[in-house]
Amino acid sequence: MKLVKNIIFDLGGVFINLDFQKTNEAFQQLGATQFYSFFSQTHSNSLFAALETGTIATHDFYDAFRKQTGILATNKAIAHAWNAMLINFPPERIEWLNSIQNKYDVFLYSNTNQIHYDCFMEMFKRDTGKDNFNRYFKKAYYSHKIKMRKPDADGFQLILQEQNLAPEETLFIDDTLPNIQTAHSLGLQTIHLKAPLTVLDIPL
Repeated sequence: MKLVKNIIFDLGGVFINLDFQKTNEAFQQLGATQFYSFFSQTHSNSLFAALETGTIATHDFYDAFRKQTGILATNKAIAHAWNAMLINFPPERIEWLNSIQNKYDVFLYSNTNQIHYDCFMEMFKRDTGKDNFNRYFKKAYYSHKIKMRKPDADGFQLILQEQNLAPEETLFIDDTLPNIQTAHSLGLQTIHLKAPLTVLDIPL
């Protein structure tokens, strides 16, 4: 690995454990039997892409999801099923993150949405006893706030330009291959973090 001065981290599968099957099963129980065609680790249909880029309001998302699936579930039930994939923040990963802050400028770039954001911020407090996950980064970039999402290049370019980062000095860590491929094409160093490996296994 070349000299690294900056690290851009993904969130899900890196600092927070995910289980996409739990959300798939939860939606099946609500009657959305083809949920995998709406969303998976590597695929979002137009509705979920809009949710992740903040171009549809949460209440409009619930209405559109009911219309597309034909289910009669409440907003609360849909949110509960959608959040089922969010499992926990292992505290040791946050301790590791804290330990490298004096060595690198660290950033977060996550595909997420307001429903998940509200849930995992509370989960972070529950699992770690800490108040603010975002404070561990020089800046946290969330797709629904910047209205850009991976694997599109524009989100990466925004971070590089806004933070004045040299791509060749910047390491991007993510658990999803298309995101890694985009970062690599832009000249960033990359680590595809595949289970069972975690950030604790990265020699930094």
